Amino acid sequence: MMDGQQFDKLRDAVEQWVRGPGERWAERIEETGEVPEAVWTELNELGFLRLAAPLEYGGQGIGFTQWMELMEIFSRSHGSLRMIVHVVNGIWRSMDGHASAEQRKRFVVPAVLGKIKIAFTLTEPGNGTGADITTSVVREGDTYYLSGHKHLITFGMRCDYYLLAARVAGSTGHDGTVALLVPRNAPGVRAEDASNTMGVTGTDHASIVFDRTPVPVDHRLGEEGQGLAVFLGGFLTPSRISVAMSCVGLARRAQQLAVDYARSRVTFGKTLTERQAIQFMLAENAADIEAARQLVLHAARRFEEGAEDASMQSSMAKMHAVTMLTTVTDKALQIHGGLGYWKSQKIERVYRDARAQRFEEGTNEVQKAVVFRELLRQAGTTGAAR
Repeated sequence: MMDGQQFDKLRDAVEQWVRGPGERWAERIEETGEVPEAVWTELNELGFLRLAAPLEYGGQGIGFTQWMELMEIFSRSHGSLRMIVHVVNGIWRSMDGHASAEQRKRFVVPAVLGKIKIAFTLTEPGNGTGADITTSVVREGDTYYLSGHKHLITFGMRCDYYLLAARVAGSTGHDGTVALLVPRNAPGVRAEDASNTMGVTGTDHASIVFDRTPVPVDHRLGEEGQGLAVFLGGFLTPSRISVAMSCVGLARRAQQLAVDYARSRVTFGKTLTERQAIQFMLAENAADIEAARQLVLHAARRFEEGAEDASMQSSMAKMHAVTMLTTVTDKALQIHGGLGYWKSQKIERVYRDARAQRFEEGTNEVQKAVVFRELLRQAGTTGAAR
């Protein structure tokens, strides 16, 4: 973990970038509808894409809770900028837990250093994102032949590799699942751009079909049967906490825009901040944001400690933070009145971007299922102890 003085300096640098260059990039992205490669280059050169990775991998080695404090700041910026730092600062973790020494050298470290881009490739159009995946492989010698369909894959058009979940043909449940690093330009890969989204403008998404795509067996992370463990354990728990903190950061941005507008907007000789209805809305927002922030930080500490309840805490944090963000941005837009509906106002972009977190790393319904499952497990353990 980085010491306090160093971290304060790093936090100041992130804040200055978000307020200055980050905001200018945000305006350009909204104008063009694209995230230029220069954004990735700049973020990488500043070291912002390897904040959470270990020092021995070329990262900055900050603790997970520290990383969440920076995630909050990045999230006040454009949704696509937040998405880049969120994914790149987390995907190495998913690979690292099951990678061999050679795979770390070949894939993990280059991903940390920004030499290759890797897309998290789990979701399928015809089912969920767990043990019901149907994308499959057949092994012939030292090669897997991959067939299936993935969609809504973030960075699926510009990545170098897909970190992909599949199953050995004929297997069911968790048994037989595999995690593969599939080259984007491999034979039998057909990727179609599916980036026309409501918010998070400019982030590329892809729908990808694999038709007996050859993948070397040495591109498999872990063993057969461990595929979902790579995705669900190595990535989703910390990523859900990160998405939850991104809700806090974006809610803070919405709140600040609402406060600034309310202080300047005059109706019938009074500013909106002199209206009790507006005062109460802003006060409620402040309390909701702080409550969510503390829950997210608690989940981050539990993950950092390796606590048994980290998965449940991550789902609780995301579930609560997403609901909070919806409420806060709705009130912030309402305070802006009709003007907030226009693209000339920053709150319009924030309101659209705030919708994305509702689906990232599982909907609230998925989070509730995770929490309930853990509650039952805890109740069973307690009952057994009696």
